[in-house]
Amino acid sequence: MAKIRKKIKTIKVDADKCNGCRACEIICSAYHSTPKYSSVNPARARIHVISHRLKNIWLPVFAGEYAPAECLGRDKYVIDGKEYEECSFCRASCPSRDFFKEPDSGLPLKCDMCESDPPLSTPMCVQKCLNDVLIYEEREEEVEEEVKLDDVEIGLESMIDKYGFQAVMDTVSRMSASKKG
Repeated sequence: MAKIRKKIKTIKVDADKCNGCRACEIICSAYHSTPKYSSVNPARARIHVISHRLKNIWLPVFAGEYAPAECLGRDKYVIDGKEYEECSFCRASCPSRDFFKEPDSGLPLKCDMCESDPPLSTPMCVQKCLNDVLIYEEREEEVEEEVKLDDVEIGLESMIDKYGFQAVMDTVSRMSASKKG
């Protein structure tokens, strides 16, 4: 399989700078409202600031992939004297919590880096972050090329599964010989 260069977009979070202003949540929910900027509902944001005010903990977390099952992780981590639960770092929309779910439909949300046409130079949350907590980064990585099957390949795979490889090859040989003649 061939290797290709792919642009990877990420947002680095410097949690030590976060003061919990939640500007990122506000702009994200406004940007993703329909029509754009028509309403503000942080429950619709693809970023949430996890907080524990008494311990002065503020941790921005972005929506990731949907997880159909609840995980078993309930560990706690201490970072720079602050205690975090494992769920605080989780980016998944899952059955055990209401984060990253569209409040009306319950459908999972995922950060799309504010993809739009024309494209933005950086996601809105990064642009509006007051303390430079969120840092947008692009890098290229070498990854395995994804092979996308077209309709003919999908059909051939189905026939091979049903009739076997040799039977399909014999049929294709016979058909190509009759087309030439």
